[in-house]
Amino acid sequence: MIYYLAEWLRQLLDPPGFGVFQYITFRAAAAAITALIISFVAGPKIIKFLRSRQIGEQAKLELTDIGLHAGKAGTPTMGGIIVLLALIVPTLLWAKLMNIYVILILIVTTFLGMVGFLDDYLKVIKKKKHGLIGKYKLAGQVTIGLLLGSTIYFFPQWFSMDFHTINTFTTVPFAKYFNFDFGYFYIPAVIFILTATSNAVNLTDGLDGLAIGTVGIATLAIALITYVTGNSTFSSYLTITHLSGAGELTIFCAALLGAALGFLWFNSYPAQIFLGDTGSLALGGAIGGLMILIKKEFLLPILGGVFFAETISVIIQVLYFKYTRKRYGEGRRIFLIAPLHHHFEKAGGHESKIVLRFYIIAVMLAIIAMATFKVR
Repeated sequence: MIYYLAEWLRQLLDPPGFGVFQYITFRAAAAAITALIISFVAGPKIIKFLRSRQIGEQAKLELTDIGLHAGKAGTPTMGGIIVLLALIVPTLLWAKLMNIYVILILIVTTFLGMVGFLDDYLKVIKKKKHGLIGKYKLAGQVTIGLLLGSTIYFFPQWFSMDFHTINTFTTVPFAKYFNFDFGYFYIPAVIFILTATSNAVNLTDGLDGLAIGTVGIATLAIALITYVTGNSTFSSYLTITHLSGAGELTIFCAALLGAALGFLWFNSYPAQIFLGDTGSLALGGAIGGLMILIKKEFLLPILGGVFFAETISVIIQVLYFKYTRKRYGEGRRIFLIAPLHHHFEKAGGHESKIVLRFYIIAVMLAIIAMATFKVR
């Protein structure tokens, strides 16, 4: 909204300095700062409100039974409200709201945030042990994936005049002149990616600051990718697909980075508030949605390697347990406990050290992801 107001004033009065609002870099910086301010102002108020209503996290029996996380019970949850507020408001203020990329990523993030909010509401307020039934949560993820995939597949003209030639394509890491075409399977692929990423971040959200910090690191890399993707000069130099208008996603990424840093202020060890499904599903959807929109889906296992490893650890643990129970009559485990961060925790690692080391890995993976644009 500020962008349109500034443009209107510039055309009407031509005041000096107002041309700066045309630059994505300026508006991205403004969005990040706005997100931080909102987090710092709204965060304590929301935490106080949640604590006064006793909207707190329930202790996980599988962790308290082994002497972990007993002190976390009662910590306010649904902190994703802070993140969403600090993400959506700056995007609305500083981005071009008529841009289809911005519209779609806001819809995806908000929708999955609402699904997560419903899950948290049922668990924490209505005291339903499992919250939103799994099939209903999955239905929400499939629905938003279907909406995003169908929009890209059936309405390419909404993006640009020539978008129909690449709407089902994606970039292949380390391959310079080769793009993979999903073809008729594009919509199912989008559904799978959104569902997988939103659940992956959800699984990662188990230690203080882990999910929000790794999301912030990934977002910084994605912000750079969205900027060069939307810039014809840089995309030509890097020989990557140029997407006209995709540069506006940099504003969203900057707001997300600011929101992540702002929330980390309260979520770092020892956490004053947890993300809850409200935040983790929305953040996972935002990461997945961004990579879908900029045609970098195959970079997700690298850039989101921490989330990928957490998910794989759960899948391996469940499959091996079922196999050994069927084969030997009793279930056996590969990891001490899954997801992966709890395995290291049970092995004796301190929570803050585990989180810091995961941050280091996330930074290394982000650098590798960026390097794929030149190492081809």
